[in-house]
Amino acid sequence: MSLAHWIAAARPRTFPAAMAPVAVGTAVAWHEDTYNYWPALISLLGALFIQIGANFANDLGDFRQGADSVDRVGPTRATSAGLISPTSMRNGVIAAFAAAMACGFYLVTVAGWPVVAIGLTSILAALLYTGGPTPYGYRGLGELFVFVFFGLVAVAGTFYVQALRVSPGALLAGVPIGLLCANILVVNNIRDRQSDARAGKRTLAVLFGRGPCLAMYGCFLALAYVAVMVGIALRWYPISASITLLTAPFADQLAKRVASADGRDLNPLLGETAMFELMFAVVFTIGILIPT
Repeated sequence: MSLAHWIAAARPRTFPAAMAPVAVGTAVAWHEDTYNYWPALISLLGALFIQIGANFANDLGDFRQGADSVDRVGPTRATSAGLISPTSMRNGVIAAFAAAMACGFYLVTVAGWPVVAIGLTSILAALLYTGGPTPYGYRGLGELFVFVFFGLVAVAGTFYVQALRVSPGALLAGVPIGLLCANILVVNNIRDRQSDARAGKRTLAVLFGRGPCLAMYGCFLALAYVAVMVGIALRWYPISASITLLTAPFADQLAKRVASADGRDLNPLLGETAMFELMFAVVFTIGILIPT
């Protein structure tokens, strides 16, 4: 067991899923004149710790459920491969979520007890994805929970700890981020659908197959842009936020590459999907912040 094994188990390629909603939520707070530096920074740290804890919990949960077998086509999972013991991984889960809770304690002093509800439900959702007696990730609900917690909750929560309220613009901003984050899971589940089916993991890719999930991937990309345009039309975001459309050619190319790949060939596209979410979020953020 080495530091390299822990870094790999933390899955750095998924970190954009934690960073993107904080960036967008903070940008909306700036646009609405409620920006607050320290809550924004601590929200970012807390989101990263929750992401790491969720990845550790997923690694451990899939090991216990028997989902990560020798025929796995995705990257090596530390617990199943014997690189990190189940006990050590459990301790890693506890440590990551303890760090997230430490960030939450500060945010409670700033924004009050609603932060407790946001933090605890987010941690609980991370733990129950592959853990507990009926993990929802094994029931085709993974994409929905990712959309809610890594999109709506994360963006609106970041806005809330700075503004002490939730605005319609903050909620809507969580829609494209949640959809693009859910696409990370879509690619993951398309790649793993055969081994997941053998392990009894009933993801959407197992239930409906590759084709419908590829269509869902494309729809999520398109709807992300629709959400931004709706926000501009309602004057919740400045017209400069339309520069998000500059990322559309990248989205088109990414969708085509995902559609033409399968199995292990999807491994790099999983990371690229996460990076696209971050790119979209950065451009969206810049568009909101441009003075008008």
